[in-house]
Amino acid sequence: MASRKEQKEALRAERERKAREAEAAERRKRMVGFGAAGVLVVAALAAIVVVLVTSGGGDDGGGGGGGAASANSGEFQEASIPAKNPEAVELRAAAEAAGCKFSEHPNEGRGHVSGRVEYKTNPPNSGNHNEFPAEDGAYTDQVAVEELVHSLEHGRVILWYRPDAAPKLKGQLKALFDEDTYHMLLAPNDRKMPTEVAASSWTRTITCPRVNDKTWDALRAFRDQYRDQAPEQVP
Repeated sequence: MASRKEQKEALRAERERKAREAEAAERRKRMVGFGAAGVLVVAALAAIVVVLVTSGGGDDGGGGGGGAASANSGEFQEASIPAKNPEAVELRAAAEAAGCKFSEHPNEGRGHVSGRVEYKTNPPNSGNHNEFPAEDGAYTDQVAVEELVHSLEHGRVILWYRPDAAPKLKGQLKALFDEDTYHMLLAPNDRKMPTEVAASSWTRTITCPRVNDKTWDALRAFRDQYRDQAPEQVP
């Protein structure tokens, strides 16, 4: 028969065992809680990422943003154009050789307006415009001309084509655009532009009634001479 001292030792050992088991159970409970909380945090972060991605982030890009249309190139047909003629560097000579017309124009204004503006030239080269510039890029969808004119004020050069232009011609213009996209836009002109293609910078235009192999050097010379030649220098 166990002595009283031995009974007390056995009871104390039993209490310590139960205390250890209770503490271990509590630790397991806390770990489960932490794991569930971690899952919830990860799920919340994933939801935030999805919202940011689907909403487009919020960066307005180099063109100035603020509601401007986004560039797209889904409908451009692949096409090639003649390589640059290293001798065709002087704009007026290149324009004459291509049958294009280079023109300089007075400034029509720089105010911000809402709604449609009637410009004195087609394509436009200056004038009042929408407060939001169009972003740099190649467009197949129509962009508000008033946004494009604001881009001109920021030093951009715009290559213009008629919406009913042949797919090959649109593809050729896209090939020219792709040669050097810095501060460039390619866009349709829905205002009954009288020439096949054209380009404009702030207060200057080059218009080409018919496209031929020399047209591309004329447009290159215009781009290189008048890009970033505008009242506002915007990255």
